[in-house]
Amino acid sequence: MRPDLAELQERRALTTDAARPDAVAKRRKLGFRTARENIADLCDEGSFHEYGAFTVAAQRSRRTMDDLMRRTPADGLVMGLGHVNGEHFQDTESRCMVMAYDYTVLAGTQGHKNHEKKDRFFELAAQWRLPVIAFAEGGGGRPGDTDILTSGWLNIKAFTLLAQLSGRVPLVGVVSGRCFAGNAVVAGCCDVIIATEKTSLGMGGPAMIEGGGLGVYHPDEVGPVSVQKRNGVIDILVEDEAQAVQAAKKYISYFQGPVTQWSCADQRELRHVIPENRLRVYDVRRVVDLIADEGSVLELRPDFGTNMITAFVRIEGRPMGLLANNPMVLGGAIDSDAADKAARFLQLCDAYDIPILSLCDTPGNMVGPEAERSALVRHCCRLYVTGANLTVPIFSVVMRKAYGLGSQGMVGGSFHLPMFSVAWPTGEFGPMNLEGSVKLGFRKELEAIADPQERKEKFDEMVAQAYETGKAINTATLFEIDDVIDPADTRAWVMAGLRSLPPSPQRTEKKRPFVDTW
Repeated sequence: MRPDLAELQERRALTTDAARPDAVAKRRKLGFRTARENIADLCDEGSFHEYGAFTVAAQRSRRTMDDLMRRTPADGLVMGLGHVNGEHFQDTESRCMVMAYDYTVLAGTQGHKNHEKKDRFFELAAQWRLPVIAFAEGGGGRPGDTDILTSGWLNIKAFTLLAQLSGRVPLVGVVSGRCFAGNAVVAGCCDVIIATEKTSLGMGGPAMIEGGGLGVYHPDEVGPVSVQKRNGVIDILVEDEAQAVQAAKKYISYFQGPVTQWSCADQRELRHVIPENRLRVYDVRRVVDLIADEGSVLELRPDFGTNMITAFVRIEGRPMGLLANNPMVLGGAIDSDAADKAARFLQLCDAYDIPILSLCDTPGNMVGPEAERSALVRHCCRLYVTGANLTVPIFSVVMRKAYGLGSQGMVGGSFHLPMFSVAWPTGEFGPMNLEGSVKLGFRKELEAIADPQERKEKFDEMVAQAYETGKAINTATLFEIDDVIDPADTRAWVMAGLRSLPPSPQRTEKKRPFVDTW
């Protein structure tokens, strides 16, 4: 072998996990995989090509070059081009930029050279419209780099370049273990955060907290999963890194296009999901699972704003975003968290031309003094402003309740905005819930009835009359909606809508300036 090639192979070997068995053993002891193992699991076999593998930490003035090569390969950031889900999609659809902080190298901190690498990475993603998948574990900025002269080092471009990618290409953040400061910003700027049960995620780690005089905390106390899943920071929670990689592959697939292989449940089952007794609750996730292709549902933020469901699904292999009210929580009423969750999801779908299926069953926006303390007026109105300005179609299906402003928020402000607005026979419409409208509208008449039993009978009669007026099939006679359908025909209606759409435009510029991180 030629000496120059032998030297190359010798140096290349130092960048592999096999060259640092002690560091790998520490990861194993903690129950984690290495950065390269995660990338190998994510990318199609043989498709990943690394950039900057020979880079070392900017510490030549304090360490030997041999030590840096052996202990700081890639300066703690593995990055490059790869393909994901290539068995289902063509090369142009499956291409991705993939990066992973290497916690075995200086705790995955952000050093001078790996910041330069990130700049290059994000610039390539922007130029060639490459989706980004980032494994963000690490401790933030690194104070130990000595080969540079800097003050605050606040003129770096990485965070600007990453933020400018928002709305241009899909951004997927994957977090396991400890992720603080700059590493947390990488995750937080992404469209979605996938986290494992062993995650601690925070804008500042223990050292920064202690340095600010705010106390001493263990890393696991700073942004644990128990907090971050309920407050909406984490979109998808999984058990371990293997599941995180599978979730990342599934998530990115919705932005890669339709699939040809699919199956679905017997759609006649939808006829029996909604109880005949209109006061009985039901599991809306069952509805979602029946309508969507089998195995295609990926729910986002399930532990936040639990009265609203947001999910990516497929219908006959085609990707769609799905909104659904959850009648098991607040009766499906829309509060501030639910409105934020839905509005942000609508932005995400719109940015990447993904049509939306809205399943409505809501008594309206949440009301009351306690709800108003959450800035309800502003939060709920995000749904109207976002929905009314979408350029992707909404397909609206009313399962049961469509009352007042809340139901209008589910369809961009008006039931004549969606490409179609249909209801199941169980649908009921009104300016507010039927019982409440009777109580308010006929208060004097009811109070004039002295006998309590007679008053209740009159009230029940009025409610029944209101239901007859507002039930779906009567609403359709007034052309406030387009049709009342057999629930078993829901997928057929959705496919009729999807097949009637013009081809998605080939964009060279952003459609939206950015996707709100919240």
